[in-house]
Amino acid sequence: MSDKVIIFDTTLRDGEQCPGASMNLREKMEVARQLERLNVDVIEAGFPVISDGDFDAVEKIATEIKGPKICGLARCVAKDIDAAGAAVKPAGERGRIHVFLATSAIHREFKLKKAEEEIIRLAVEGVTRARGLVKDVEFSPEDASRTEPEFLARVVQAVIEAGATTVNIPDTVGFAVPDQYASLIGYLRSNVRNIDDAIISVHCHDDLGLAVANSLAAVKAGARQVEGTFNGIGERAGNCALEEVVMAIKTRGDFYGGLHTDVVTREILKTSRIISRMSGLHVARSKAIVGENAFAHSSGIHQDGILKKRETYEIMDPEEVGWGGTELPLTKHSGSHAMKVRLEHLGFHLSDAQLKVVYDRFKDVGDKKKFVYDDDLAALVEDSMTSDSETYTLDYIHVTSGSTTVPTATVRLKKGGETLQDSSPGNGAVDAAMQAIDRIVKRHGHLAQYSVEAVTQGRDSLGEVTLKVDFGNGDLITGKGASTDVIEASARAYVNAVNRTELLQGRKAAVAAAPI
Repeated sequence: MSDKVIIFDTTLRDGEQCPGASMNLREKMEVARQLERLNVDVIEAGFPVISDGDFDAVEKIATEIKGPKICGLARCVAKDIDAAGAAVKPAGERGRIHVFLATSAIHREFKLKKAEEEIIRLAVEGVTRARGLVKDVEFSPEDASRTEPEFLARVVQAVIEAGATTVNIPDTVGFAVPDQYASLIGYLRSNVRNIDDAIISVHCHDDLGLAVANSLAAVKAGARQVEGTFNGIGERAGNCALEEVVMAIKTRGDFYGGLHTDVVTREILKTSRIISRMSGLHVARSKAIVGENAFAHSSGIHQDGILKKRETYEIMDPEEVGWGGTELPLTKHSGSHAMKVRLEHLGFHLSDAQLKVVYDRFKDVGDKKKFVYDDDLAALVEDSMTSDSETYTLDYIHVTSGSTTVPTATVRLKKGGETLQDSSPGNGAVDAAMQAIDRIVKRHGHLAQYSVEAVTQGRDSLGEVTLKVDFGNGDLITGKGASTDVIEASARAYVNAVNRTELLQGRKAAVAAAPI
């Protein structure tokens, strides 16, 4: 068996299925470029058949990203498989089609209403069709951890015979526990006669908080591909957090018998932060590896030990995952080239047109505060990424407010070449701005959560607003915006949420059919 554990990142597919995390094309490309720098082995770029937007994103990633294999998801349905094959075609030999079909008794009876032999036939037909389009085919028996082991072994053997090069054993609903999951991998290795003709993969969800533990137990039992997302984002409680798997294998090489990944670990923190900004999902301070407190020590005893010898209370060197380094703040006198170099250091590689948009905002911010720090720059880049031609962008906002006047906001938005403007009173300045935006976009959003925090230290810091909005479709949509003015930041965040819900429309039903 190989000593390498393949890292399969599904941030752009399963991670994006997390409510409120939908990304536009620019945001997806920033994530994909960072995953390329991180050197993951496989990028599952999306579910091409869902929409033209998903197809275009997978095709663009397959065209521009070099190095990792580019994968498209498909049900065992001809139109899905054909769409995935066409989308990953620009990747050439690096293209992969990932087909799936539910196999557990509960799915067979209540969702598919099909017998065991029919499931095997459909799985084989799906893999065979995919092999006609690409050489690299992965098959997933959905809900494998709740499938009868004997039947699962029959399915796995049949799809390998049909040409599957990777067989994924997903814990779709986060039901497994480590010992049982490892035993299932062991059972397949012992009872599928052609198991060595394919790589065993695992895809674990975190409903019981065991996704990483289950994945590592499976690796110990012989799995050689781990699927997940950075920051652990994904449906319900999320996916296996890949940064934890990578660093567990690296840190505990003694236990994992020399297994390794090819991930460039110094890019992990940068990856985490880019994904957090592009998805609009915060990383908890206490999150392992990438949380702000991951290497913080407040106890006097711990601080004393760290000063004497770091390893007394740190099992990893923070620099190994990207912590540390000197931050060189920019000022309003800094030129566009200096800003570009700093953005590239942060992992953002923008076109000249995109740099101009960010630089214009940078100059505005530079006029209002003494220094522009790395987090300020990242917030400005994120803020600029909602300005695709099919989405709304904030062009102007004017608010009147005070203790003796009715708060009123006038907002002007742009959508492509169209300029839209309206005004509205409100219960406060923020409410007035949001109601004016509602009038323009012809939606009514219910604000479920609202928070504002300083991006950096100091009274002149950028304020970053994060909010969650329900536009009446049952989803809480996350929006983020940044400005030195909190009212403007709130308006930007609300427009960001509007853009995300526009992106989400038309995808919900198709995504619901594929909760691997």
